[in-house]
Amino acid sequence: MSEIDLSTMRHSAAHIMAAAIKKLYPEAKFDIGPSTDEGFYYDFDLPKRLVPEDLKEIEKEMKKMLGRKLPFRREEVSRSEAFSLFESRGQTFKLSRLEDIPEGETVSLYWTGDEYVDLCRGPHLEHSGQIGAVKLLSLAGSYFRGNEKNPMLQRIYGTAFASKEELQEYLTRIEEAKKRDHRKIGTEMELFSTHEEIGPGLVCWHPMGARIRHTLETFWKEEHYAHGYELMYTPHVGRAALWQTSGHLDFYREGMYSHMEIDGDPYYVKPMNCPFHIMVYKNRPRSYRELPARWAELGTVYRYEKAGVLHGLLRVRGFTQDDAHIICTPEQIEDEIREVLRFSMYMWKCFGFKDVKAYLATRPEKAVGDDAMWEQALRSLEKAVKAEGVECEVDEGGGAFYGPKIDLKIKDALGREWQTSTIQFDFNLPERFDMTYIGTDGQKHRPYMVHRALLGSLERFFGILTEHYAGQFPLWLAPEQVRVLPISEKYEGYARELESRLRSHLIRCSVDVEADPIGGKIRRGRNQRIPYLLIVGEREEANGEVSVRSRAKGEEGSVKFEELIARLEREIAEKA
Repeated sequence: MSEIDLSTMRHSAAHIMAAAIKKLYPEAKFDIGPSTDEGFYYDFDLPKRLVPEDLKEIEKEMKKMLGRKLPFRREEVSRSEAFSLFESRGQTFKLSRLEDIPEGETVSLYWTGDEYVDLCRGPHLEHSGQIGAVKLLSLAGSYFRGNEKNPMLQRIYGTAFASKEELQEYLTRIEEAKKRDHRKIGTEMELFSTHEEIGPGLVCWHPMGARIRHTLETFWKEEHYAHGYELMYTPHVGRAALWQTSGHLDFYREGMYSHMEIDGDPYYVKPMNCPFHIMVYKNRPRSYRELPARWAELGTVYRYEKAGVLHGLLRVRGFTQDDAHIICTPEQIEDEIREVLRFSMYMWKCFGFKDVKAYLATRPEKAVGDDAMWEQALRSLEKAVKAEGVECEVDEGGGAFYGPKIDLKIKDALGREWQTSTIQFDFNLPERFDMTYIGTDGQKHRPYMVHRALLGSLERFFGILTEHYAGQFPLWLAPEQVRVLPISEKYEGYARELESRLRSHLIRCSVDVEADPIGGKIRRGRNQRIPYLLIVGEREEANGEVSVRSRAKGEEGSVKFEELIARLEREIAEKA
């Protein structure tokens, strides 16, 4: 929206929701209520456990406040005045948040009419009447400050738009997203599952899901070989000393699983593959003639994620990382970055994603590496994005302390943006591990190192892919590409013969031998999202034909079986 910033509107709507909560539940205690990409939320400690029906009453009170055009008023106070105000109101969470504000910094409050006051930097709208339309969406639990040792609060999610029409469009997209939820489709198609008995965030791939994963992995490996990469396999655990050198134990210990003792030495399950690739590089002296080294691995890693953030395949504790490292000379870096970006764009095209945007994260205030290295790295990233014609947005100061990066975000069929590919410079690990190569001058030099992920993790990418296609995977990815449907038991022999011939062409298929009428078999195949159903009876067997019903076009009539085989192989090869 142009006249009023949408994030400001949503932040203001969060304050209106808090004011409504205060009226309905005077004993409520408030934590924080920010805007988000999709709307807003607020965390509360309430005297009762809310249920979805309660949202209607809260929303009703909010709409009354919108109509009253309550002004949003900023007030600057001293820390002691703010402390006294929130202490007198029993707002213990606000007192805790007040301690985060440095001494001497201005403390700002925002009043919503006379109904509610919040510790807030703003900005806000002039009055509540400028909020076009609001809707409360869901409830969730949230630990105070995200710490499981702290009290569990109740979180209410909502959204706001400039008009009722825009809100309705959004709600329609939400309903479509629910239909496409990868957890729902994964259950319907028996693709994967998780089990409390095994452990939260640990995924079991069922045979049908494993078929898709195998296809993904095979495609990934073949394309990496075609693009000049070598593949690697590395251990799942490593000595603590390795993680100490890499810095993980100092900076990432909370994300690693507790160590185990092996022969008296502490070991950790790996959260990342990088140190192993570096040790392979350091296995012997390297010459500039061997560079660039492009090493890729589908390495399974384990990271501790809090139970509250686990979500199907999108947030898990054990996952297979689509990982690669490029080790090269400074002179090679620009061409290498361009090739990585080109490779990324090719991969997204193959999976049917056409709307891709780059985000270039530049140097933060605290960083390692000299200015010349950062400048060259940024220049190579910028040139690559420009050369490949990718839309780009700059995130000033958003890079990691060890190097700048490009993140690629894709939009799915519902227009949702997903963070996927990453091209990340690292000036830290080459120093920590003392990586070198012998240059043209016969002296040791420090190589450049780039971390690169194309798909992210296979689990998360599979979840995104499932929702993008709503489970209707294109033929080359579909777990079952063809199903043969004999109209009666009499024609099962012919159906089995076709199945055998299809499998000889590496086409994933089955025969439906249930005793149902043909109409029931067709419905079952359609509900299971199978791309091609082949109906066979007396005429088809006599003529060496099949009657084709495709997911895309419906009933297509009879064709010679050899012609169908050629069509399927062509469609698979083209990744249509």
